[in-house]
Amino acid sequence: MTTIIEVAQLQKTFGTTRALDGLDLTVGEGEVHGFLGPNGAGKSTTIRVLLGMLRANSGTATLFGRDAWRDAVSLHREVAYVPGDVTLWPSLTGGEIIDLLARMRGGLDAARRADLIERFDLDPRKKARSYSKGNRQKVAVISAFSSHARLLLLDEPTSGLDPLMEKVFRDCIAEARARGVTVLLSSHILSEVDALCEKVTIIRGGRAVESGSIASMRHLSRTSITAELLGNAGDLSRIPGVEDIRFDGRTLHCQVDADSLGMLIRTLGDIGVRSLVSTPPTLEELFLRHYELSEEVRV
Repeated sequence: MTTIIEVAQLQKTFGTTRALDGLDLTVGEGEVHGFLGPNGAGKSTTIRVLLGMLRANSGTATLFGRDAWRDAVSLHREVAYVPGDVTLWPSLTGGEIIDLLARMRGGLDAARRADLIERFDLDPRKKARSYSKGNRQKVAVISAFSSHARLLLLDEPTSGLDPLMEKVFRDCIAEARARGVTVLLSSHILSEVDALCEKVTIIRGGRAVESGSIASMRHLSRTSITAELLGNAGDLSRIPGVEDIRFDGRTLHCQVDADSLGMLIRTLGDIGVRSLVSTPPTLEELFLRHYELSEEVRV
């Protein structure tokens, strides 16, 4: 797979504050990659470095094999950016701004533009000064998805959108992926990232603490088991990796590591099971677990 974003040992300081501290990030062509971390972790700083808006103190940041700082002007014709707080030219209409931004990105697909305006329920004839935060966000999102950009850098892109428009946004991500567009999605809405992204990078204090497919991260984390048993469970704690065991009558609730899941299922099968539900960890649980592990290492 061709690498579209390559960040290696990236460092950026603001005075005495170290925003990025040796960050590594790799995003392949056609990939929808989640970029996760709490406020102040360095997500927006990373995106601004990729856009050529900030110059890193050290390390490398390339898009399409070109330097993000040195080649910023030419790269901007292939990259679309949606921030979480959109500011527009107040005297221009929404439609004029969509067209202006798209021309900066090498043009747009007129049919897709019209379709997105309808789906996002935006009146493009209104001046930007009259738009709410949500409508300003729609202008930026429509401009990005209707452009010919090969890479989308999205920093909290659904901020200000209502739930119906968030659904439209998710559909647009799926359509962009089908066109082969690469997406880096920074979002606080973990369910959104879970639904849209194949891979994620979790950062803390300007460093990547975990990066890979969500499926592989789930494999390394615990699964929740709820089972209604027919017989006596005995001492399930003897099985390595089985934790948080509790009973509600004959119903067992527990957590199990991936490596021990097969052994637990076989044991429960021998006991006798009326029903069993296995629930993999959510992205939120994975995120919190990685932060807890990071804290333990720091301590």
